Amino acid sequence: MGRPQKRQDPRTNAALRALTYGRVSTGRQAASGISLDDQAEKLAEVVVNRGWVHIAHLTDPGLSGRKMTNRKGLLDALGRLDRREADVLVAAKIDRVSRSTTDFARLLDQAEKKGWKLVVLDADVDTTTAAGRLLVDVVSAAASFESRRIGERAKSVHAVRRSQGKRAGQAPLLPDDVRLRIAREHAEGKSLNAIATALNEEGVPTARGRQWYASTIRHVVRSVDVDKELAKIRSEVLA
Repeated sequence: MGRPQKRQDPRTNAALRALTYGRVSTGRQAASGISLDDQAEKLAEVVVNRGWVHIAHLTDPGLSGRKMTNRKGLLDALGRLDRREADVLVAAKIDRVSRSTTDFARLLDQAEKKGWKLVVLDADVDTTTAAGRLLVDVVSAAASFESRRIGERAKSVHAVRRSQGKRAGQAPLLPDDVRLRIAREHAEGKSLNAIATALNEEGVPTARGRQWYASTIRHVVRSVDVDKELAKIRSEVLA
């Protein structure tokens, strides 16, 4: 197998500046077979073999890969890349970067928009190449498909619950007497602002213990209307 071809920044013909990233989860370091030191050594070798400039090695020891927002090492790397302080991020395994297809797709999209590259060795992800950039489109399409599937399943569940006369969303937090009072006064022609003012003057708390506003009253009225619709559906199903 030949030596990997040296790649340069096409805008400047300078060697790419690389950040390497490693992570291990608590209790999984031995099982993964790749410790932080192992990752650092392997990644540094890859960078040297490609003729890139190794800027820094960043790590997140003992942190899960489920969320990206709590990993300071990765966020530091992404910040440097976005600020164009480096050109490429290199990781040993895809699950070191993200365990979520959606998050990984967002990462690829971020790299594409900000103009930096991503290399993940085990998945053969290399957006410094044309084939790697094609993978960006494939992963992004898969993540979009997954998101639509989740949305469709949620709609199906809600439709079934409505057909059974059940509320699709969260159950009301307000007491029934307050909800029915609001609905009755609104049906009698009292304005939203007038209802809100009366409740505030009487010291009646909202579901979250806050002040009443016209928008809050409108939400309660709609909620009562939903319950009426569900009750109608229930009666038709049971008839």
